[in-house]
Amino acid sequence: MQLGILTAPFADTPLEAVADYAASAGFQALEIACWPVAGAERRRYAGTAHLPVDEMTRARGAEIMGMLAGKGLAVSGLGYYPNPLHADAAHREAVIAHLTQVINAAGMMGVKVVNTFLGGDRTLTVDQNWTRALEIFAPIVAHARYHGVTLAFENCPMIFSHDEWPGGHNIAYAPKVWRRIFEQWGDAVGMNYDPSHLVWQMIDAARFVREFGARMVHVHAKDLMIDRDGLYDNGILSAGMGWQVPRMPGLGEVDWPGFFAGLYRAGYDGPVIIEHEDRNFEGSDDQVKRGFALARDVLAPFIK
Repeated sequence: MQLGILTAPFADTPLEAVADYAASAGFQALEIACWPVAGAERRRYAGTAHLPVDEMTRARGAEIMGMLAGKGLAVSGLGYYPNPLHADAAHREAVIAHLTQVINAAGMMGVKVVNTFLGGDRTLTVDQNWTRALEIFAPIVAHARYHGVTLAFENCPMIFSHDEWPGGHNIAYAPKVWRRIFEQWGDAVGMNYDPSHLVWQMIDAARFVREFGARMVHVHAKDLMIDRDGLYDNGILSAGMGWQVPRMPGLGEVDWPGFFAGLYRAGYDGPVIIEHEDRNFEGSDDQVKRGFALARDVLAPFIK
């Protein structure tokens, strides 16, 4: 296993400087955030563009990979998390076009995984979204396979605000959907597993890893705390809004020894990438780095 970070919190820092920090802090891998350079999405934890994917060449890719390898860093994957099933067709077309460029860049760089969302129209049922996903993703999955890239979907419901209520912006959150995904596309796709999303959904994490561990090609380390007062005020029908609180690993309710035990039993030996979404460690690069250092020290004993 390798412990690393998702570069998204360092939106205004060039990739090489992020790499210098990561190497000096003892990390071994980067998931590189790859939103569009121009017109990037501006929701929280999104919009960072650390690679010129629309201008990538094999020579430029080799140069970037060589720079990172020289600092002792691997690339766990390229990360771009839009909504390819958005209700607006023009929006879908734009994000799918960029996702295709991210896949192209990964192929030229020799990066084997592109992390993304399956997406979802919050006003449609899961079954209606799934019908749309079958049509939209068939060529995307084929394109990724052609370039030697595994498309990895994250298990995040993407419902944090009323803009995403009631159905969320990503339907790949529950076991019944994941079964459909793997029955449809097999080994052409994988899972980017984040345990925090199971906590507030009350999905049995150990059972989830037992069922899907062999399909995990990338892992995010993020914790989550349930605000019990917020849950009391809002109830479970609020779908987590007002009571799910992202935290750095070790500060929430994820069972980290159990998390790693499950991964090892499932045979997972890939990257574990810290995803920073903790508001208590924001406001400056120093605070962000403090959060990453805390998470590193919690997780490092399990990385062997």
